[in-house]
Amino acid sequence: MSVLQRVRCHLKAHPLALDVALAAAVLLCMVGASFVDPRGHADGSWGARTPDPLSLVLMVLAAAALILRRRAPMRVLAFTGVASLIESVTADPRAPVAMSAVIALYTVASTTDRPTTWRVGLLTMTVLTGSAMLGGALPWYAQENLGIFAWTGMAATAGDAVRSRRAFVDAMRERAERAERTREEEARRRVAEERLRIARDLHDVVAHHIALVNVQAGVAAHVMDKRPDQAKEALAHVREASRSALNELRATVGLLRQSGDPEAPTEPAPGLHRLDELVGTFHSAGLRVEVARADQDTTLPAAIDLAAYRVIQEALTNVQKHAGSEAKAEVSVVRVGSNIEITVLDNGRPAGGGGQGDPAEGDSAEGGGHGLLGMRERVTAVGGGCTAGPRYGGGFRVHAILPVQSRPRPADGAGTPVPSPA
Repeated sequence: MSVLQRVRCHLKAHPLALDVALAAAVLLCMVGASFVDPRGHADGSWGARTPDPLSLVLMVLAAAALILRRRAPMRVLAFTGVASLIESVTADPRAPVAMSAVIALYTVASTTDRPTTWRVGLLTMTVLTGSAMLGGALPWYAQENLGIFAWTGMAATAGDAVRSRRAFVDAMRERAERAERTREEEARRRVAEERLRIARDLHDVVAHHIALVNVQAGVAAHVMDKRPDQAKEALAHVREASRSALNELRATVGLLRQSGDPEAPTEPAPGLHRLDELVGTFHSAGLRVEVARADQDTTLPAAIDLAAYRVIQEALTNVQKHAGSEAKAEVSVVRVGSNIEITVLDNGRPAGGGGQGDPAEGDSAEGGGHGLLGMRERVTAVGGGCTAGPRYGGGFRVHAILPVQSRPRPADGAGTPVPSPA
């Protein structure tokens, strides 16, 4: 850092010292100029003169007032203006006391708004110039009188320019800080949404496959001694379900990799094209599932396709877990206008007996689980609606309406569930 920069930083850190130095410099300039007579000789050269004692007193007082120019700029301007007015009317020869008023006017212009600057500047220029022309010893057209008008005008203009530049710099700094805060908030929001999406995927994968493993392991343990062939088949289903769970977990956790990490997952996300495979896993676990599709081979966006698959997977997993061993599930995928409607019904335990989403089983939001809550969040995230509840006479019903074209989530982050048809 150079010497000039160190001095500038020191003066910014100690503004009072800067004002004292400025006042001393202004006093030195006024006293020095008061001993010079610009009209001293007939040939146009300057001469020497002796200033009036009153002028010296006024110069000292006006320069001392500049020390307080930051704390009370208007009062300092009024004081220096009065001192300049008295000096221009009474002193002969005239001394440059108006220099202190010029500095005070600059301070007022640089610290207030533009309308105030124009009003105060015009008033100062008019009063000082008018008093010098009408009450001074020199003719009204003297260059000293015109100099007062020019210097006060330049002081007001320079102060307003400095204030405008300072305001522009502050606005640019605030805009940059606001943009930085917005960028950080957007990054945090995206991270939170990605974490929520990964959590939903993990829940769907683990809940589905672990439920199947649990059922098949129970079957194998039950028939191990009497029917070893059936036990082997159940263990084979356990191995297949665990392998599928590991593959999906690897693909989901692989989303957390950095862009340059090796072995990034390349398997596409599951969708309705894998619905038969999903239903087959439940058939292997002993759950009777009937599928009816009337979607006319509609091609869905990746997010919609994944949401539809996860809704069916979660609903059937809940049937497998909560609806009883004799339960039967029905899955329908229907294209209705610009939407895809997915309905999963089961005839499990009667209402109040622990259906797939009954709070007693702990899978609803009220019961502390995350299955139905994650299902609704996933559907809402793509602009759809989801309803779930017990059926009259027993069983449970899950109904989701998904748009064929992905729609953004509402601004408040909470979607409005689409009402299901009667």
